[in-house]
Amino acid sequence: MKKELVKQVKECFKEQFATTPNYIFLSPGRINIIGEHVDYNDGFVLPAAINKYVCFAIAENGTDIINLYAKDLGESYSFNLNTALQPVGAMWVNFFLGVVQQLKNRGFVFKGLDVAFSSTVPMGAGLSSSAAIECGFCFAIDTIFNLGLSKKDIALIGQKAEHTFAGVNCGIMDQFASVFGKKNSVIKLDCNTLEYEYHSADFNNYTLVLLDSKVKHTHLTSGYNDRRNEVEKGLDIIKREYPGVQTFRDLNEEQVHAVKDKLGNIIYKRCLFVVREIQRVRDAVKAIEANDFEKLGQLMYETHQGLSKNYEVSCEEIDFLVDAVHTDTNVLGARMMGGGFGGCSVNLVKKDAVKALVERVSREYKEKFAIELEVYKVKISEGTSLYTEEHAGI
Repeated sequence: MKKELVKQVKECFKEQFATTPNYIFLSPGRINIIGEHVDYNDGFVLPAAINKYVCFAIAENGTDIINLYAKDLGESYSFNLNTALQPVGAMWVNFFLGVVQQLKNRGFVFKGLDVAFSSTVPMGAGLSSSAAIECGFCFAIDTIFNLGLSKKDIALIGQKAEHTFAGVNCGIMDQFASVFGKKNSVIKLDCNTLEYEYHSADFNNYTLVLLDSKVKHTHLTSGYNDRRNEVEKGLDIIKREYPGVQTFRDLNEEQVHAVKDKLGNIIYKRCLFVVREIQRVRDAVKAIEANDFEKLGQLMYETHQGLSKNYEVSCEEIDFLVDAVHTDTNVLGARMMGGGFGGCSVNLVKKDAVKALVERVSREYKEKFAIELEVYKVKISEGTSLYTEEHAGI
């Protein structure tokens, strides 16, 4: 699948620019095993890069113009590196513009490029196609022009591009996972210090299956930013009550319960979810290290309940998908993944039961919502990289 994607993007580049690309880059999407909506709350997360990619074919063009072609959309866009950059109506363009602006802000100077790209990371499925674009493009510019950026720099530039040009005040997890991904490993990331460690992601007789609801409700961005505002207000109130508290990780459930009246019911529920979720990540790492996948699955279900009832970022379709597998003995755990209001559920499923499970849930989902379920069986992969003919055999 990877080779086919590369082949198609190379051919697309030749059609658009009448020459061959000098470089091919691959930048993966990501899943998050557990630790949702805590990356912007100084918590821990447990993401991994997956074998779905944004592929870039790139050549230097010797001018000050960057020419972009989005193969999947059939759309192109060009801009001059020397002009003031502003967000535009085409959201996909903003991911590129935001990265260039961040590099310019840091004083880097580079020349124009011709870029064609295509993606097997499904848009709107909560697999962070935007982070894959931002980090892949930044990695490409760094590689081509020898800017000397670290992986951490690239992740932070991608995050800032998302804030400033896409208008989503995201945490660091998506970009970090895309850049730092390691085959067959999950990353325990401390979103406060950006310290990280790898843990084996061999689930023995179980595998990860993503069920894509094929819905993305329009209040994703507004709902996401609302939640950030709510938990920030909550933490400010809590800090006044507990002067020693700096972040949510300094709190326990009892402290949140004790200030419920001051928080108000909605902000109380948001803060309670965050404190519990930070602990669930710690517990999940212990479960993975002990090969206790039943415990991991239980934690995933608990996360979904919290996301649905306390953080209120799920939706009817995703709740249905999680409920549909909850009593199936071949499924250890399932939960909503990503920003919410649609996208995918992530499921830990017995390998030999995947086919029957998918057939059943697909049928039930179509009967309920008249929507064809999309299914992704994913493997955990390397992070953003230069794709070379020597090791790829293309």
